[in-house]
Amino acid sequence: MIHSLEPKFHQTPLPLLRRIPKSPHPISIRCGGATRELRSRLDSIKNTQKLTEAMKLVAAAKVRRAQEAVINSRPFSQSLAQFLHFITQQIQREDIDFPFLNPRPVRKVAVVVFTGDRGLCGGFNASVLKKAETRLAELKNLNLGHTLISVGKKGNSYFRRRSDIEVDRFITGCSGVSLPTAKEAQAIADIVFSLFISEEVDKVEVIYTKFVSLLKSEPVIETLLPLLGEGEAMGDGGFRLTTAEGKLTVEREGKGGELGEISPLLEFEQDPVQILDGMMALYLNSQILRALQESMASEVAARMNAMSNASENAMELKKSVTSAYNRERQAKITGEILEIVAGAEALKEF
Repeated sequence: MIHSLEPKFHQTPLPLLRRIPKSPHPISIRCGGATRELRSRLDSIKNTQKLTEAMKLVAAAKVRRAQEAVINSRPFSQSLAQFLHFITQQIQREDIDFPFLNPRPVRKVAVVVFTGDRGLCGGFNASVLKKAETRLAELKNLNLGHTLISVGKKGNSYFRRRSDIEVDRFITGCSGVSLPTAKEAQAIADIVFSLFISEEVDKVEVIYTKFVSLLKSEPVIETLLPLLGEGEAMGDGGFRLTTAEGKLTVEREGKGGELGEISPLLEFEQDPVQILDGMMALYLNSQILRALQESMASEVAARMNAMSNASENAMELKKSVTSAYNRERQAKITGEILEIVAGAEALKEF
């Protein structure tokens, strides 16, 4: 039996024509529009967090000096107010007329508003401006005129935009100085003194933010002039105008500090009126300087807290954006892998 060896050429072409897959190249993941946007936003949040952290450290360095200035100035201003109170008691006993002592009929009030020179300090400027607007509305309801003196760039820019509020003078706060000085206080004291002594106004009030602690500050209204003998010249709450029995009167708001009695051994070599007249410039300067220092300390403390909150919010936002970016990137990588696997499976069918 003879077997024929015929070449079976029809079996070889198929394996020879089959494509052999080459070694794959390194996979490069190309981020889409959403991933690129998230990455850009994440970089922006990181830069913002660095900026707020730096501003927080700067404010923390300033708030300590401002707090020390407030604490150091309070004993002097309180002692000066107490001594003035003792002298006014002597004047009242002798029935001497002094223009800065007894209140005269109020027709016009001078309001001095202290604001900050910069922003990024939370609701610091907004709270004191709201307090000032409320006080001006009260004076308008009492049919009293007012002279507004704005101290601080933020207050100046705000009142310039208000066509319904007339401002007599604009004063730029500390003009970039780290801490208020007697020079800035003296400029404001001269304006207040001239307005009161010329009888252009019958009462002077100051509105500023009182520094309580690093976490708390509150806007207050206090009376600067006239000096009333019933308590401290500038204590907590000051004096307010009321309409008791249909007449405008001045009543004390809040309790003044307890003052000791005049020692019987204390003698005045000069007339009490001359002493009080000579101390009025020092009194006005010290009280306005204290208001500037209180406002400055409250501003830097509010800025430190605001930047601390902003840094914490940036950290939380960075976590959420990072999580969203990782999910988007993982979905993109998974999609690329699925495309590669599907392409490899499709080539196996040839």
